[in-house]
Amino acid sequence: MGIYRRVVTAVAITTLSLSSMVADELKGRGASFPGPLYKAWTSEYYNATKIKVNYTPTGSGDGIKSITKRMVDFGGSDKPLKPKSLKKKSLFMFPTVIGSIVLAYNIDGVGDGELKLSREAIDAIFSGKASYWDDKIISKDNGGLNLPHKPITVAVRADKSGTTFNFTYFLNRINPEFKVSKKPKWRASKVVAGKSNSGVSANIKQIKNSIGYIEYSYKIKLNLPAAQIENREGEFIKPTVQSFQDGAKYAKWSKDNHFYAVIGDPEGKSSYPIIASTFILLPQDGGDKNREVASFFEWAYENGDNIASELGYVPLPKSTKDEIRKYWRDRGIK
Repeated sequence: MGIYRRVVTAVAITTLSLSSMVADELKGRGASFPGPLYKAWTSEYYNATKIKVNYTPTGSGDGIKSITKRMVDFGGSDKPLKPKSLKKKSLFMFPTVIGSIVLAYNIDGVGDGELKLSREAIDAIFSGKASYWDDKIISKDNGGLNLPHKPITVAVRADKSGTTFNFTYFLNRINPEFKVSKKPKWRASKVVAGKSNSGVSANIKQIKNSIGYIEYSYKIKLNLPAAQIENREGEFIKPTVQSFQDGAKYAKWSKDNHFYAVIGDPEGKSSYPIIASTFILLPQDGGDKNREVASFFEWAYENGDNIASELGYVPLPKSTKDEIRKYWRDRGIK
């Protein structure tokens, strides 16, 4: 074989090999809420199968946009899409895990879990009615704390966010004047915005006398203090995996409506009040790629519960996972 033919053959083999590698890669983007968990799951999945899954936590708004435009194999969103919207965009949807939103803060002398925030106080902070930490509406439940007469900086999301959607859902339950939105107009007097959960977490870490809403695993990662929050039963609840599980048991899903549900502010005396599920969006025309994505999440349902729990998420109950498997079969996904 001549040198030219050997080179051409080598290039062809290399091209085929690269094509094969690319074919085994799955690309997703969207919600940052489950970002730490998906990072751990994709790493373990690669170790087990040698199949690479790339997930970029860009925010729920981008996840919905990216999968609607078929820019990725799957999208992530903490905001569930209603069946009508799924039909219009030709998408499927199913949940993957339950997480929680905490109110993390940076106040000198106030440790983790020491700050208690009533529903009235949360409303006041995020509506701008309370501008200083020693405002009576906050201090009345925190008699043992030396809250400073310092302006409150409210850390929020700069991007369209499912975390924001679920947090404003909770705010709306407290005060109907709050609009449920992925990107609301905040009325607090001093606001700083950051991209994704990591951006908001970084702002809280850096800015004294700040408070913001983030997913629990980001609090753990940066060792940020977080408040006890008053639930609908009037109890102040610390953010713990147990209190998340106590609230998560009230979640109700059905495969008949693509698992659409918003589970924030659950009932229950010991329930943590700001919990949410996160969802995967698949194109109805996804074909084999959909089956590959479903295989990844099937692996995660079977092997990833301990990882989820270690990171502070609540795994889906077996009954819900079984419903999702039926949903996949009914729609030819797997």
